[in-house]
Amino acid sequence: MTFSLKLRSLHQNLAVTVAAPLAAVALAVPAASVQAQPVVQSTAQTSAPQTVAGQTFQGYLQSVGARARRESVSEATIARVLTGLTPNQRVIELDSAQPSRSTTPPPIAPYIAQHVGSSIIARGRSRYGELSSMLPAIERRYGVPAPVLFAIWGHETNYGSYVGDFDLARSLATLAWEGRRRALFEGELIALLKMVDQGVPTYRLKGSWAGAFGYPQFLPSVYLRLAVDGDGNGTRDIFTSPADTIASIANYFRDAGWRQGEPWGVRATVPAGFNANAYATKLAAPSCDRVHARHGQWKTVSEWRALGVIAQQPIGDSVLTSLFQPDGPGTSAYLLTGNYRVILQYNCSNYYALSVGLLADEIAR
Repeated sequence: MTFSLKLRSLHQNLAVTVAAPLAAVALAVPAASVQAQPVVQSTAQTSAPQTVAGQTFQGYLQSVGARARRESVSEATIARVLTGLTPNQRVIELDSAQPSRSTTPPPIAPYIAQHVGSSIIARGRSRYGELSSMLPAIERRYGVPAPVLFAIWGHETNYGSYVGDFDLARSLATLAWEGRRRALFEGELIALLKMVDQGVPTYRLKGSWAGAFGYPQFLPSVYLRLAVDGDGNGTRDIFTSPADTIASIANYFRDAGWRQGEPWGVRATVPAGFNANAYATKLAAPSCDRVHARHGQWKTVSEWRALGVIAQQPIGDSVLTSLFQPDGPGTSAYLLTGNYRVILQYNCSNYYALSVGLLADEIAR
């Protein structure tokens, strides 16, 4: 989770919709090289500045503790997690530095070329082979193809090689106290306390500056709701266990509505002079609106074929799809299914979702 929540290069077509409980906070970014911009923890801020509302950081933590008690978090956990926290100015700077959305997003082809390259494909195939014995059972249980799950894992943390090193409690407390999205981040801080109450050790609570963690970069609320024990050892360890990680991502996708047996989409050819504007969507998406607005109307594969738009990979004639030409007429085109929108729920960015789909296809070859 960019909610992929390493410090990454930002893309302007990312819809900042933080109300939905995304696996990777929607203020996160499209998948980028996790080595390119490593997260660097800033020096602790030890003073006690006040927010615009005039509440000190320590005063705010007291109110968080009171809410946690009301939600049955133990006193021991409240003390262990909240005592000694100080605001992290670097987290505020990173949150404030996010660009506003652009009317004209940058081209997607260079991004795909960079982020669906030979290195990440090779690593994905290697990990896929190493873990192949566990994958059929996960696919049967959740109905999501394993290559898609590996593509998410690869984009989020480079298959677990980088998960972030920010103190999660400190980051979430800072973002909640700062106040611009207090409801979101305070809720995640309370969820983090509940994780500790359920037995997650505090030394595991490291991750992105925006509060996501582990191999799949889940937020605390997502962990509580959807993380699962994939290897049957009694824990939900998305910090070190590939089995728990893959199963948890699969559970997220099933919960988000993944349709078994359908691809995320297929490449397509569009006839010369095709007027895509005549088939622009007429639907207003309730969330991720700027991203969905770039997709065409929903038509069956056979209906698109009758218009000259031809799928280049196997897909059923009756499957509903949406035409997407991210870089405009004469460039690569795709017919997207509803499963593409499931990927968008993980990170609301066409850059992210398309690169995940294409990486999954390459891992599966």
